[in-house]
Amino acid sequence: MAIVRWDPFRDVAELQNRINRIFDESFGQPRKTDDDLPKNTWRPAVDIYEAENGVVLAVELPGVKKEDVSVEVKDDVLTLKGERPANPDISEDSYYRRERFFGPFKRSFSLHQNIQPDLIKATFKDGVLQIEIPRPMREQPKQVTVNVE
Repeated sequence: MAIVRWDPFRDVAELQNRINRIFDESFGQPRKTDDDLPKNTWRPAVDIYEAENGVVLAVELPGVKKEDVSVEVKDDVLTLKGERPANPDISEDSYYRRERFFGPFKRSFSLHQNIQPDLIKATFKDGVLQIEIPRPMREQPKQVTVNVE
């Protein structure tokens, strides 16, 4: 029987590998939220951050034309829709590796109830769609005078 030196960190490393595998299997692929889109649909990356005048959504849309993107607000939900077309000059057989997704996309974000959709601004520059959402209007308390008799 061979004598093996005990390494206390070997079991910890194995545990970490198992935990990583569980998370990769559970959360590795983005979950589908829109049933009407095909399985190979891509979801553009979105950064959401606080700015001076409100909240900004910065959406990465490389290879997408401004005309192929729509921004809609309905029932306090902001929805981005569009499509990135594949290059028709390249056949499927010509690819060695294909990591970029093409086709339709759709992302939806809930808005605060007091947001005025008319004040939302969107700009598209260098493949980045930037949507500026103003701060919600604060409800002013109403003061009622009560006459005591």
